Amino acid sequence: MDDPQFLVGTPRSELLANMEREGRDPATLDVGINLVLYFVYDYLPHPPVSPGSAPTLSLAGASWVSDGVDRISRLPDVLLRDIISRLPAKDAARTAALSSRWRPLWRSAPLALVDSHLLPDGGAAGQFTIGAPSPRAVTDAVSRVLAAHPGPFRCVHLTRSTMEEHRGEMARWLDILVAKGVQELVFVNRPWPLDLRLPATLFSCASLTRLYLGVWRIPDTAAVPRGARFPNLKELGLCMTVMEDRDLAFMLERSPVLESLIIMGSQTGVRLRLVSQSVRCVQLGYTYLEDIEVVDAPRLERLFQSDNFRQSELTDPSIKNCSSKIKIGCAPNLRVLGYILPGEQELGISNTVIVAGAKESIAPSVQILAIEVQFGCRNSIKKVPGFLRCFPNLGTLHVQSPRIPKESTGKVNLKFWQEGGPIKCVLQSLKKLFFYEFRGSRSEVAFLKFIAERGRVLEQMVVVVAKECFSPGGDGVNAKLKPLTNAKWNSKGCKLELFKSPLTDVAGPICSHRHASDLGFADPFDLKYYYKSETISSGAKKPAFLLESLVSPSKNVL
Repeated sequence: MDDPQFLVGTPRSELLANMEREGRDPATLDVGINLVLYFVYDYLPHPPVSPGSAPTLSLAGASWVSDGVDRISRLPDVLLRDIISRLPAKDAARTAALSSRWRPLWRSAPLALVDSHLLPDGGAAGQFTIGAPSPRAVTDAVSRVLAAHPGPFRCVHLTRSTMEEHRGEMARWLDILVAKGVQELVFVNRPWPLDLRLPATLFSCASLTRLYLGVWRIPDTAAVPRGARFPNLKELGLCMTVMEDRDLAFMLERSPVLESLIIMGSQTGVRLRLVSQSVRCVQLGYTYLEDIEVVDAPRLERLFQSDNFRQSELTDPSIKNCSSKIKIGCAPNLRVLGYILPGEQELGISNTVIVAGAKESIAPSVQILAIEVQFGCRNSIKKVPGFLRCFPNLGTLHVQSPRIPKESTGKVNLKFWQEGGPIKCVLQSLKKLFFYEFRGSRSEVAFLKFIAERGRVLEQMVVVVAKECFSPGGDGVNAKLKPLTNAKWNSKGCKLELFKSPLTDVAGPICSHRHASDLGFADPFDLKYYYKSETISSGAKKPAFLLESLVSPSKNVL
């Protein structure tokens, strides 16, 4: 399984046969696919209704009213329809049995249909694993509800059917939803196959405001009618899809009010060329990242990437050894950017200024940056100063330090940073630095000491110390942190906070994709130091106080 794309277009039976011939356990195939589906389902939005939130639907409950009058049924139709639209489909249909007043209302109320709610347990057991039988009863129930209700549908989440087994029903479902109107659609194919082609009918659904597609091959957009478009679509999620570059460009072009784009686990390499007058947030997770080019995106505020599959052991060497590129053109409102990997990704910025007679490329709007730096690789560290110079107004910097491999390719000391020339953001604008999984290497200490001694306006430095530093027989946290505490801090008012990481074996940046796409979170990278972490020391930089705190750490939990 060296090539991560070997699964596309290959029947499951053929893959299992190949694994048996090669002496590998066929069960590992389903284990791997179940893991992929776990990530897909994690990225899906939660339904706006749930069985647990629905009240008991009985007018007998009104007996506590002193005069016994059913005042709810006296409400205007528009309010009663709103009540029904907030119920799961099964409960919404049951309102017809309450009284003659309610009987016709459910058919005229926007319906919320979630197929997992049609299961006996209401979906409480979670998603089905690969190999579990597709529940025919649920598929039949979905067909009945879609046929019986005249629409529109407030939201429809269909994630429980193996679409290969129900191609006829699947095509009819989309025909009905296009004809009757659906606002939010989450449509996931439970493989196999992984590249089942999505019916092109979907491109005719003009009513969509939110669309998530999981484990599909996007239809050839060259054959889609020229007039097809998503005039109301604001949020688009493509999870574990197979698509060509032109298909992604087509969907962006035909979505004039799109604000949020999420690409998760694309089965093929991602080459994103962003031209959009409306997109505000782009999020890439578990992708085979190739090139991202922000050509013209005047409203873009966030460009967020996490868990690049390029570093996976399953990634083909030809992909792993190629550096990807991020190019930023017209993005005057880009405020949040990361995680970027210096040394593994090339950063290109079209906006240039003249500094000391030389041209420098800058993105002055970026205020929050997250980078993952391999401090055991000299080539990665050497790229960091150049990256930081691209962001002269940076206010917050997040740095993730992955475990240093045994075959370390060199480290740097404080002299490297001191002789590298001034970095404007460090001197003039950087107020907050968050450093995650500090292990006390010379390169890590040199970087932190450089920021401490050069940061004129630095207000807060947070260092999350890797859990392994506290294991018996180690070098000791005191010794690892002493060089930092002895630094000559430029900003006398800076607050140094030290935390013990609550996690073991951190493989990469800890991210929340829900925070990333929620513009209400000012800093989506700030996870309050992984939600629960042990405070080592806070507020002082004097060595005596610090070392005493490390010996007897406090137990404050954020």
